[in-house]
Amino acid sequence: MAEGAAGREVPVPPDAAEGEEDARVGPDTASGDGLAVGAAGQTRDRRGGVALPGAAGAPADSEASLLEAVRATPRRSSIIKDPANQKCGGRKKTVSFSSMPSEKKISSASDCISFMQAGCELKKVRPNSRIYNRFFTLDTDLQALRWEPSKKDFEKAKLDIAAIKEIRLGKNTETFRNNGLADQICEDCAFSILHGENYESLDLVANSADVANIWVSGLRYLVSRSKQPLDFMEDNQNTPRFMWLKTVFEAADIDGNGIMLEDTSVELIKQLNPTLKESKIRLKFKEIQKSKEKLTTRVTEEEFCEAFCELCTRPEVYFLLVQISKNKEYLDANDLRLFLEAEQGVTHITEDMCLDIIRRYELSEEGRQKGFLAIDGFTQYLLSPECDIFDPEQKKVAQDMTQPLSHYYINASHNTYLIEDQFRGPADINGYVRALKMGCRSIELDVSDGPDNEPIVCNRNNVTTHLSFRSVIEVVNKFAFVASEYPLILCLGNHCSLPQQKVMVQHMKKIFGNKLYTEAPLPSESYLPSPETLKRKIIVKGKKLPSDSDSLEGEVTDEDEEAEMSRRMSVDHNEEQKQIWLCRELSDLVSICKSVQYRDFELSMKSQNYWEICSFSETEASRIANEYPEDFVNYNKKFLSRVYPSAMRIDSSNLNPQDFWNCGCQIVAMNFQTPGPMMDLNTGWFLQNGGCGYVLRPSIMRDEVSYFSANTKGIVPGVSPLALHIKIISGQNFPKPKGACAKGDVIDPYVCIEIHGIPADCSEQRTKTVQQNSDNPIFDETFEFQVTLPELAMIRFVVLDDDYIGDEFIGQYTIPFECLQPGYRHVPLRSFVSDIMEHVTLFVHIAITNRSGGGKAQKRSLSVRMGKKVREYTMLRNIGLKTIDDIFKLAVHPLREAIDMRENMQNAIVSVKELCGLPPTASLKQCLLTLSSRLISSDNTPSVSLVMKENFPYLEPLGMIPDVQKKMLAAYDLMIQENRFLIEMADTVHEKILQCQKTGMEFHEELHNLGAKEGLKGRKLNKATESFAWNITVLKGQGDLLKNAKNEAIENMKQIQLACLSCGLSKTPSSSADAKSKRSLEAIEEKESGPRGSVEECQE
Repeated sequence: MAEGAAGREVPVPPDAAEGEEDARVGPDTASGDGLAVGAAGQTRDRRGGVALPGAAGAPADSEASLLEAVRATPRRSSIIKDPANQKCGGRKKTVSFSSMPSEKKISSASDCISFMQAGCELKKVRPNSRIYNRFFTLDTDLQALRWEPSKKDFEKAKLDIAAIKEIRLGKNTETFRNNGLADQICEDCAFSILHGENYESLDLVANSADVANIWVSGLRYLVSRSKQPLDFMEDNQNTPRFMWLKTVFEAADIDGNGIMLEDTSVELIKQLNPTLKESKIRLKFKEIQKSKEKLTTRVTEEEFCEAFCELCTRPEVYFLLVQISKNKEYLDANDLRLFLEAEQGVTHITEDMCLDIIRRYELSEEGRQKGFLAIDGFTQYLLSPECDIFDPEQKKVAQDMTQPLSHYYINASHNTYLIEDQFRGPADINGYVRALKMGCRSIELDVSDGPDNEPIVCNRNNVTTHLSFRSVIEVVNKFAFVASEYPLILCLGNHCSLPQQKVMVQHMKKIFGNKLYTEAPLPSESYLPSPETLKRKIIVKGKKLPSDSDSLEGEVTDEDEEAEMSRRMSVDHNEEQKQIWLCRELSDLVSICKSVQYRDFELSMKSQNYWEICSFSETEASRIANEYPEDFVNYNKKFLSRVYPSAMRIDSSNLNPQDFWNCGCQIVAMNFQTPGPMMDLNTGWFLQNGGCGYVLRPSIMRDEVSYFSANTKGIVPGVSPLALHIKIISGQNFPKPKGACAKGDVIDPYVCIEIHGIPADCSEQRTKTVQQNSDNPIFDETFEFQVTLPELAMIRFVVLDDDYIGDEFIGQYTIPFECLQPGYRHVPLRSFVSDIMEHVTLFVHIAITNRSGGGKAQKRSLSVRMGKKVREYTMLRNIGLKTIDDIFKLAVHPLREAIDMRENMQNAIVSVKELCGLPPTASLKQCLLTLSSRLISSDNTPSVSLVMKENFPYLEPLGMIPDVQKKMLAAYDLMIQENRFLIEMADTVHEKILQCQKTGMEFHEELHNLGAKEGLKGRKLNKATESFAWNITVLKGQGDLLKNAKNEAIENMKQIQLACLSCGLSKTPSSSADAKSKRSLEAIEEKESGPRGSVEECQE
C-alpha cells in the first residue's frame, strides 16, 4: 500500500491548493502500489465516491520484521540463490483492488462511466518532477472531466471531453520520460490524456492498474462516441452479449415464464463456464437478490444475465477487447486481423481466417452469422491452444538434425530403473516406460548376475527387488521410438560374469535386431554421425576391449560412476580402480560410445578418439567448469561428455542441469523419479524441437573456431543482447497448495519469474501479492530482463502462496526462450510432478525487443533503445602476432559501421514510437495505426500522402500542417532514411567483415607455429589462441547481426508501406495502390539482394 506519510515531502509549488487537501506525494507514493493513506492511516473516502477496498498499512517496525523474516526463509521452489540476481528482495506485499471479494467487476462501458462519475483520487504528474494528489470526477452529463483541489475557478479546473485527442496507457509522454520520479512510478498505473490542438498532456497515475484501465477505457469510449448520442446506459440490455444470454435463458426456460429454479440457473452457468464453483454461483445469486430486497429460490432472466456477467467477465480481457476494438464491445474481422498482426505477431492473416476464428469461438449464433466476436468468445479464443505461449513450430522437429551427435543436448536419465531414492529404492520397469515416453534418449541399465544364468537389472544397494535383463530390453524395444525416432543411447553398467555377459549379448541381438548400431567408426572421420543418420538406432555405451587384441576376453576398469561411488563409500578414497572382465561379444556391441577415463583436456584433445565418451561426476564436472570453462566448451565441440549426480545424493535429488549445459555437456543424467525445480528445467528444455530429446546447441558452442566461456557474466562476442518484457496480467483458477495444512481454500498468490541461462542472464523477480483470490487474481505488473544468450535461456513462471502453512507451491511452467510466442498468451501451469493442471493458467503479455534474427523470428523482431547511454562497441583483441593483428585491424572500421547502422535504425524507430506515445515493445504496425490517426482529419481526409521515392515509402504533406505533425513527419523521414541506408550499405560492409574473417581463418592451422617463431609459448600462446578465437567469433557474429538487420529493415519497409495503404494515407485507388505496393516491395528486395542473391539466401 502507498506510504505517502513516510515518503520524502515535495516542496509546495506556487499553484498548490491551500489546506489539508494539498496531498503532496513523494517518491514512495508515486509507485502506484496501493491507496493513498492520510496521516492517521485511514483510507480517504471523499465526495461520496465509490470507496475502494483497502486498509491502513501495518506499523513500520512490524512490517520490517516481517520482511526480514520473509527474506530469511528459503523458498524450496526457487532455484536462483545469488542475492545479486534477486532484484525483488525488498518488494513490499501489496493488495490488488480487483482481488477483494466485495468488489463489483467491470464488465461493460457503463460500469466504467459509473466509476468515473463517482470519482477517485489520482496523482497528477507535472514536468517539474512534482506529483500532486487530486480527486477526479466525470460530470453527470458526460461532457467534462473535473478535479480538485485547485486554485483555478471551478469552471476552469476541468477538461472538456470534446477537447481530448488521445488517451495513452503507460508512461508514454515527455512529462513522464523527463520526470525525475518516473522510475518510481508503476508503468501499468500511469496514463495520459492528450488534449487541444497542440496535444498538451494531462499525466496521471492511478492507485492500481485496474483503476488506470477503467479511466482509459471509459475516456476512450466517451471520445469515440463524442459525436453520437450517449444512450449506452439505457441500451446496456440490448448489447449482443445480453441478447445472446436472453436466448440461452429462454431456451432453458421450458415453461416460458421468464423465471427458473436457482438449481437450473446454476447448472446452466456451469455449462457455459465449467471452471466456476457451484458455491460461488449460488452466492452471487443471493447477493443480487439481497440487493433487490428479495429472497427466493427462483431466478429471473435479468438476474441470470447479471450473475453471468459478474461471474464470467474477466476485467483484464474486457479492457483488452475495448482497446483493440476501438471502444466497441465486440471485435469484427478487421479488428481481429489487426490484433493478430500488430500484437500477436502472426503473419499472412486474411479476412477469411479471421472469420473462421470467429465462427469457431463466438458463442452466439448472431455473432457467428454477422462476423463479430464478443467478450465471451474472445475469452475462449485467448484460452485456446491458438494463444498458447509455446511456439507451435517448436512442437515438431524444427532444428537441423544433420550435425554431429556431439553438437546436441541429449535428454538423459540416471538410474532409469528406479522410481524412488537411489540408495534403497526398488527397481521398477515403469521407470523405463516413463522416461522413454518423456522423450528420454539416454537410459541406464545396471546389470548384475542373476539366478538361472539370467542377468538382472537392479539397484546394487537393494538386490532383493530386481528386474530380469530380458524384460527390461523388451520394454525398451517396445517404447524406444514412441516419443522420438532419433537414436537411443543405452548406458550399460556391466557387473556380470563372463557367461552372463554373453547372455546379455544374445538377448540384445535377438530383441533389438537391426536397431542395434554396431558399425565400426571410421578413423578418417573427425566427428560422430548425426541424429538424422542414426534414426531408430540403439547405441550401446560401455567399455571396449583394445581393437589390436585378438583375445576373446580381457580386463577393463569398472564403470566410472561405480568406481567413484565405491571410492567415496570406502575409507581410503585413493584406492585403485576396480578391474572387471569383459567378453569380446559384449565389447563388439560398443561402437561410437566407448567409455574412457578423463585425464585432462590437453591429453584428451591430443589423443582421444571422437567415438570415445567420458563420464564426469557432478563434483568433478563442477570443478572443471569453474577452473577451465573455455576448455570444457571446446572439448565438447568434438566429444560427448556425460555428467551424473553425486553419489552423495542418496535421496535421488537432482543437480542443476543448466550449469553443465552452459559448458556444452551433452548428456546430463537426471533422476526422472524426483520432481522439483531442477527436473522442471530439464522437462521444459526438452519440450522444444518437437520433444524429440535432441536440442541443437548454439553455434558459438559448435563452431570449430569460436570463443565462449561458460562463466561469462558480461557480453558474449558477436551476440546482441535482447530485452525480454513480461507483463503478468492475471491468474485463473489457482488451486490450494497440495501440501498446505491450513483449513479452507483461501490463498494469497504471487508470481515469481526466473530466468535461467548463462550467469549473466540469471535473475528473478516477483509480483505483488494478491490477497484472498484464487479464481482470477489481477497482478498487472511488467518486468524487463536482459538476455545475453537467448539460445541457452529459459523462463520459469512459479506461482506461490504468500500465506502458506506447510506448502507454498501452486504451479509452475518452464519454457525455453526460443519457444516464446509474443503477444497476449495464456501459460498452462503444471503441478509439482509436472502434470498439466486443467484450467489453471497465467495470462501474460510477452514482447522481445532488439531482436535481429531472420526467418521465423522475424515476426517478433522489434526494435528498442536499451537506454540512453554511450554506445558500446565490441572490441577486437590484440593477438601479439603482427601479421594476424594487421588483418584484424582492417575490420575495426567496418565493425563500427555495422553497429552504427543497426543502432541508428533502432533508435530512429524508437523515436517515432515515442512521438506516437507507444512503448518500445510496440510493433511498427501499431505505430503506423497511431500515426495515421493524427494525420487523418475527422472527415477522413489525410493531411499527408504516401509517395514512393526510389521504392521507399515516404509521407509528403498535402498543404500546410501543424507543428506537431511536422515533428512527427520529421521523425518518420529519419526512420525511413536510416532503414534505407542500412539496406543499401549492408552488403558492402558485410563483405568487408567477411573478407577479414576469411583471411584470418587462413592462419588458423599455422597459429601455433607462428606463435612459436615469435617466441610465444605456454600461457602466452594459449592467450593468443583464445584472442584469435574471440576475434573470429566477433567477426562472424557481427556479420550475421548485420545481415539479419538488413532483413529486418526490408521487413520494416513492407510493414510501413502496407500499413500506410491500409490506413488510408494514399491518394491512389486501392487496387492500383496494392499493385504498386507489391511492385515497390519486390523492387526493394531485388535491388538490395546484390551479387549474393535474394534476401532468403542471406538467411541461410
